[in-house]
Amino acid sequence: MVGTLALGLYLEPRLPAQVPNHWNWRGEVDGYAGRTFAVLFQPLLTAGLYLLFLVLPRVDPHRANYARFAGTYQVIKVLLVVFLSGMQLAILGTALGYVSGPTLFLRLGLPLLFIFFGNVMGQIRHNYFVGIKTPWTLASEEVWQRTHRAAARLWVAAGLVGAVGALFPPAIGMPLLVVALSVAGIVPLVHSYLLWRRLQ
Repeated sequence: MVGTLALGLYLEPRLPAQVPNHWNWRGEVDGYAGRTFAVLFQPLLTAGLYLLFLVLPRVDPHRANYARFAGTYQVIKVLLVVFLSGMQLAILGTALGYVSGPTLFLRLGLPLLFIFFGNVMGQIRHNYFVGIKTPWTLASEEVWQRTHRAAARLWVAAGLVGAVGALFPPAIGMPLLVVALSVAGIVPLVHSYLLWRRLQ
């Protein structure tokens, strides 16, 4: 976080007045930001999220459960910082002409995140802030555990599909990534409800 902010401030005089900061699914620039905003926004967002992750265990009614997955929680925090910092570096590199855009970073980074989160999903214990939070997982620890075990396999599979999609041009790979990650996000929500209904 500090490193990307310091680098951005150092490079700010060399950046164009308008910095590309949004790309469509074909990898084409469709949004710009002023260079000061581009330098500050991502590092400050990353710092805010990290601070939020530090606070959450203190305010969660299930705070005692965080000790049961403390290592996993710490790695999740670090990986999110690394991912967002990598995104900032890609944006700065694009603005300076070193890379063509962050599309490839996203197409590889997001699937890898899903593969990792899938591998640790089953270790996340019942809480209100981290994991698959639906009325049904929050109401039942059994629904929580079974939903996360099922989602773990699905998230790894979605990540693998997305990673394979990175081998194709963006016009094919990006829709494939979006569909895979959307399925991985939606199916566990439905599964948690159906599982809760079955257990009633």
